[in-house]
Amino acid sequence: MSDTWSDEDFACAFEALNHHGSGIDSRTLDLPDLKRFLASQRHFMLTFFENPQIIEHEGFTPLLQAVFHLAEELAARDQFLNLPASDYVHLSGDINRVYGLLIAEWMTYMHHLKKHYPYLFSLAMRTNPFDAHASAIVR
Repeated sequence: MSDTWSDEDFACAFEALNHHGSGIDSRTLDLPDLKRFLASQRHFMLTFFENPQIIEHEGFTPLLQAVFHLAEELAARDQFLNLPASDYVHLSGDINRVYGLLIAEWMTYMHHLKKHYPYLFSLAMRTNPFDAHASAIVR
């Protein structure tokens, strides 16, 4: 994504995202750390449910539900070593669901910023979480 993207570029990216699986394997992640992080953000995430504008947003509610489900799945496990392969597959599915929905929401937000708030979009592109070389410095 870049500051030169058109509406058509965004549409193509959304289409590509609909046909792309992220392929994250839960066995390669620090699941205890993810569990701690999600638990530490629980109160913050609950505040989203208090905002009717966010809850009525058709894409954001499934994302919140997926994140809470993942947090509950992780919280239900005391440890993550030597789980059955089927459990790792299940957790991978939950993680990939969250990641896919999160990317879609981020892209929707970027499209909105580009159209309505170009100065915010400029910073977002310079600090793009999907660009390993991103920098807030204007070049």
